[in-house]
Amino acid sequence: MDMQLVMACLGIMGKGMLGVFAVILTIWALVALLNRATGKNS
Repeated sequence: MDMQLVMACLGIMGKGMLGVFAVILTIWALVALLNRATGKNS
């Protein structure tokens, strides 16, 4: 097994997971902002 290739793949997968986390955080922040703007508490 080529360890250099494995490390490169792990870097790419890490960036992908970080991107997914950033999108989830952005959606959560937008929902919280809209709930605050419309006055709904949940």
